[in-house]
Amino acid sequence: MQSVEVVARTKEEALDIALKELNAEESQVDVETVEETTSKGLLGLLSVSKVKIRVSFKEDLAQKAAHLLREILVNMGVPAQVEVFKRSDHITLNINGENLGKIIGRHGQTLNSLQYLLNLAINKGRIDRERVIVDVAGYRNKREENLKRLAMRSAERVKRYGKKEILYPMSPYERRIIHLTLQNNNDIMTYSEGEDPHRRVIISPQS
Repeated sequence: MQSVEVVARTKEEALDIALKELNAEESQVDVETVEETTSKGLLGLLSVSKVKIRVSFKEDLAQKAAHLLREILVNMGVPAQVEVFKRSDHITLNINGENLGKIIGRHGQTLNSLQYLLNLAINKGRIDRERVIVDVAGYRNKREENLKRLAMRSAERVKRYGKKEILYPMSPYERRIIHLTLQNNNDIMTYSEGEDPHRRVIISPQS
């Protein structure tokens, strides 16, 4: 990654010099303050300030995530293509190909694990976390519709028989779909129990 270190009297002056050296706009770079000092000048009458900054081009996290995912797929022996979509609040990586069931797994568990590991790798050492969603040929949209139907069917059984239902383990994203689907149903209540990755949604009659 190309970067420069610049020393100047102010951070603004140093940044201006660095941007000219890199031939870049401020929106394209990350700025790190390496050192900032103030000392007395001649006869102690003047204060002399000095700041040292490191300016680097921003890393393209979307392409980094896509590269990592392609490497994983190759190691899994899965020939597939990866599409990259940049959204305002997340990055979506969509996998296309044939016979991709092994990537999805039962109830999407393999896909969720892959997404979890990819997010860990991409956000390692970062303060501002970037959310990466991994999808397979639009599977997550279909999965969301199935989860909504599951939530409604389970809620109907709970109301009919007055007994709570414990759903199978789900990812935080999937549990949220269940909770949101049933949040306006006044006859039942939903909550989660257990620890990830075995945390489950409970649908129970209103007490």
